[in-house]
Amino acid sequence: MSEVKTQRSRHYREYLIESLKNPERTAGYISVMLELDEEGYDANLLQLTLEEVVEARKQLGDFSEVRQQHFEKLDKMLLETGGQEILALIEFLDALGYRIGIVEKE
Repeated sequence: MSEVKTQRSRHYREYLIESLKNPERTAGYISVMLELDEEGYDANLLQLTLEEVVEARKQLGDFSEVRQQHFEKLDKMLLETGGQEILALIEFLDALGYRIGIVEKE
């Protein structure tokens, strides 16, 4: 039974990575991960999301050394603090009646 689940998970991940090659889908995916919901904010989920985005960009051949350095810095921060700075910003904006939106840079 676990073999089937692993196969489905692998296919889903491949589909997800392929879809994240589209900038609009990537923006929407990241935006959803930054929203507060009933469970709050999940830094681990955000970290996984960013790893998936990085993988898609690497497959596109669009991931420079500078981008890798920025990713590593953010990844380290998320590991060390659990993203408390990001959570504080999201909660503050939510209290003001705003939310973060991600859009492709032109």
